[in-house]
Amino acid sequence: MTAFLSRAAVAAGLALLPCIALAQTPPADAPKADAPKPDAAKADAAGAKLLATVNGQQITEEDLRVAREDLAANLPPQLQGKARDAYLLDFLIDGALVAQLAKSEGLDKTPEYARRLAYYHEKLLMEAKLGQIAKAALTDEAIKKTYDDALKAQKPEQEVRARHILVATDDDAKKVIARLKAGEDFAKVAKEVSKDTSADGGELGWFSKDKMVPEFADAAFKLDVGQMSEPVKSPFGWHVIEVEGKREKPFPALDEVKDQVSRYVVQKAQSDAVTSLRKNAKIERAPGAPSASDETQVDDAAAAAPAPAPAPAEEKKK
Repeated sequence: MTAFLSRAAVAAGLALLPCIALAQTPPADAPKADAPKPDAAKADAAGAKLLATVNGQQITEEDLRVAREDLAANLPPQLQGKARDAYLLDFLIDGALVAQLAKSEGLDKTPEYARRLAYYHEKLLMEAKLGQIAKAALTDEAIKKTYDDALKAQKPEQEVRARHILVATDDDAKKVIARLKAGEDFAKVAKEVSKDTSADGGELGWFSKDKMVPEFADAAFKLDVGQMSEPVKSPFGWHVIEVEGKREKPFPALDEVKDQVSRYVVQKAQSDAVTSLRKNAKIERAPGAPSASDETQVDDAAAAAPAPAPAPAEEKKK
């Protein structure tokens, strides 16, 4: 388990930093559990509010909180508040009934149960410690330093803002150019004849060279601002391109990528801690046990697999 954590966390963390500049705002994390509100008049011996008893077994508000945290990612987003807690309480009641039946049949005495109990015991301890490490690592100073390091490492990259009109043949493209040179509005002509209906008036916005097919990108990046291309052939047809602007690709503001930077800070702190533990531990693999070389063979096989088909024009441009 710890070996997997080490490799997965390191890979995820180290892969994240150079991608910050390209990242969209990530989705919000699952909601945290609401803090319980103890009711001294109805509290059990541990001080938690008693919610139900199942054949004498107590279910408290603390049990509900644990279930809420554990199942948050799997609950329908529309299930909130009292309706969510009612659902979870029924879940705990049903779980207690089934567990009581299993225990009466001796399932808690089996070797399989013991193995799983030991596994989840270590898993919960691991998660608790990694949570401590994450809390200690996630400071404003660490987030700012990580962002600043990524900003310094960002290599200058040019972007172009352009419009295009996509038609079926070279002759069609030349007719488009003739209309534009005669003074017709580019956006108007694009709306009338362009095969690319996803680009409003031919507008493509800002893009770097790697976001377009090579034939299109080479032509667009050679043009000056305000200049229009001759017909350009690509796998999608014939293009007439007009460049509206050029700039160095901007780095996103910290507020735009703070969640992603925070995850990187946490992942790096956790992976560093596990790496340190592995370095100072005596770990002996039994003969024939799975090892990192097995993962390398899988990675090599994946790398040798055929490349996927190119994206459609609409996806390639965006």
